[in-house]
Amino acid sequence: MSHAIRRASELALDETTVTVLRAALKTTADEIVQAIIDEVPPYANALSGRMGGTIRRAVRTALGHYLDLASQNATGGDAGDAAYELGRGEVRDGRSMDALLSAYRVGARVAWRCLAAGAVPAGLPAAEVAKFAELTFAYIDELSAASAAGHADELAARGRAHERHLEHLARDLLAGASPDVLLASVQRAGWQPPDSLTAVLLPAAQARPAYRVLDPSTLVLDDLPDATGVLLVPDADRPRLLRQLADRTAVVGPARPWTRASASYARAVRARSLSTDISSDTSSTSPTSSHIRDTEDHLPELVLSADADAFADLRARALAPLRTLPAATARRLEETLREWLLHQGRRDEVAAALFVHPQTVRYRMSQLRDLFPDLASPQRVLELTLAVGLRAGRPGG
Repeated sequence: MSHAIRRASELALDETTVTVLRAALKTTADEIVQAIIDEVPPYANALSGRMGGTIRRAVRTALGHYLDLASQNATGGDAGDAAYELGRGEVRDGRSMDALLSAYRVGARVAWRCLAAGAVPAGLPAAEVAKFAELTFAYIDELSAASAAGHADELAARGRAHERHLEHLARDLLAGASPDVLLASVQRAGWQPPDSLTAVLLPAAQARPAYRVLDPSTLVLDDLPDATGVLLVPDADRPRLLRQLADRTAVVGPARPWTRASASYARAVRARSLSTDISSDTSSTSPTSSHIRDTEDHLPELVLSADADAFADLRARALAPLRTLPAATARRLEETLREWLLHQGRRDEVAAALFVHPQTVRYRMSQLRDLFPDLASPQRVLELTLAVGLRAGRPGG
């Protein structure tokens, strides 16, 4: 309280004046509290009961420190510490700093009126009265500054704690924690669960910038391995979400009930790890940027890549007859078989897809029927369709 101390050094209160003012402390404190109740609405109910008694004692303590300062018996440091804690307490009680500053202004006015009413009859010279007034308002200003610092520090600490709780909740969701664990995390974070969450993977450096254009209830992590960031977007409008991410390299999982956000995350991770770069697949119907990998556009690839070993075994068994042929011949016949299955045997469409003559398709299909005598069997068609369902570069190929 350097400014108030400087003012106090210029003031000379005699012992008689100080004694008179100390005798009026309780009455002055009560008047200050009542004026705050009357004039500062946020405190209308806060100063009743036990809380009212606590604040009255705090006001009397501050006034006592003030008189110690005025009589040059103390530095006033304790009052500054108390004011700092008062600012922190206002955050905990849900009040803004504006309310506390208003209370200080009211308190300063009433304190000066009451203290002056005691000092002047006690014989304080007129020249000293002016200095006394300056000290009063300098003291209040520095109490206000200390409270403002406490208020700001508490808000910052609470903000950091809240962010940590939200990050902890996001990690629990990605880990697929039990409903009981998730509900406890939700309560700590003060987060309102949505109906669904959609996981979005993107580079860690893009996570926070992307988060700022999304629903403010979105959960964000930007410190996962491999410099990966994750957004968990509540109740996403998918077309709008894809547009919002159009300028970013993102993988968007499916919407899932919020307690099953880990399933959305797991699918996005698998989509990103596919050996085939599905984000550059020109057959995608998504109108958004090619930087976005929408898992909904690539469900067949995701299904076939769900168990790479099983897919490799299926291919090896289903396409075993082709292994007896030279590699180039086997490759041409596999391509023909794939288009034949996809186009349901329509020869002209198969020929157009392969850029060959329809007679070439007829010849190759004759070879394939010799290799696969049961080609018309539904079970054989299913296995072959799955086996050749992805182009070159498919998982397990």
